Amino acid sequence: MPHAESERLIAYRFTFADGQTLEHSVDLQGESASAGAAAWARLDFQQCPHCPLSVKDSALCPFAAALQQPVSMLASHASFEPVEVLVRWRDREIRQHTTLQRAAGSLLGAIGAASGCPHTRLLKAMAWFHQPFSGSDETLFRVLGSYLLGQYLRTQHGLTADWDLEGLRTVYRNLRQVNLGMAQRLRCAAEEDSSINGLILLDLLAADTLYSLDRYDGELDRFFAEYLEDPEGG
Repeated sequence: MPHAESERLIAYRFTFADGQTLEHSVDLQGESASAGAAAWARLDFQQCPHCPLSVKDSALCPFAAALQQPVSMLASHASFEPVEVLVRWRDREIRQHTTLQRAAGSLLGAIGAASGCPHTRLLKAMAWFHQPFSGSDETLFRVLGSYLLGQYLRTQHGLTADWDLEGLRTVYRNLRQVNLGMAQRLRCAAEEDSSINGLILLDLLAADTLYSLDRYDGELDRFFAEYLEDPEGG
């Protein structure tokens, strides 16, 4: 894969116990295809109540449209199935033996961030540095790091910065509603529960991250012990 392509394409390959292999790539610079859209991908189908898009301007929900192919691909598989996952991205490969639920959650997180949904757009910076199968500590580290770096870059462009993280809390409150909305759509589409449970897993991570943002209890302190030392030695 050419370097420029490997930087913008996140390729997932799922290998099941029976040897079946399924693949899906997330193009961080691409747009969701609108041809042959399923009814559940239309914007006016159980549209999220906080969605700022208008049916007059957007026929499809961008997140749902981006989910059509992977949902169709994984619909006949159950969330508890074991699966071998290979993620190829940025000229590296990451392998993980896990459940389809966790693998789908990792894939759907990248899809959502790149989809063009107004409520996930600030997550796209994280998608450019995608970390498959992140746990809660890793997710919190990446979320805070990405957002605070974004605020620093805003100051470099003469824009105001949100050092109190209020904007980030709003992003994650909105994201929880998006995840719930997508799960409701997928209940109308999936034959089995893999994609739905992948979104539920994402929502659990979003809830955990939001809780840490609202009530930080020192989850990351142990990784930053050197930063927390008194330089005066007092």
